[in-house]
Amino acid sequence: MDNVVTAKQLADLIGITTEHVRRHQQAGVVFKTGRDKYLLRESIRGYCEHLRGVASGRGGDSAVATLTAERARQAREHADNTALKNAALRKELVPATDVVRGWADILTKVRAALLAVPSRVWQQAPHLTAEDKNIIDAELRLALAALGEGE
Repeated sequence: MDNVVTAKQLADLIGITTEHVRRHQQAGVVFKTGRDKYLLRESIRGYCEHLRGVASGRGGDSAVATLTAERARQAREHADNTALKNAALRKELVPATDVVRGWADILTKVRAALLAVPSRVWQQAPHLTAEDKNIIDAELRLALAALGEGE
């Protein structure tokens, strides 16, 4: 067997694409001697060493950093999940539907109280006309409508 092979031959031998051969050459895993020529024995040894490193978690700085980041993310997720379960057991969490229902009840009462203002003011201020009461009522309704639209 020749000690020099093409990228295609090397790719066929180790079961990867020629593009991966080029990437591994750029990363220093396989060894190029010239245009589309690779050292067979050194490249196979380099590729095997690369695979051993990946399998043991030493697959280069980027692989180790990725693995470490993934493990840290999983640990955070696990801790968050445990914290949520514990909070639920301590009855510290309120279902979202209960919160929505509670706020809807409060806001309905606020709306009713505000819409009653023009009539109460009109009863306490006899100098106001029915038209004054209607203007106050219209302004309050506009304000409530604007709030309902998020303005």
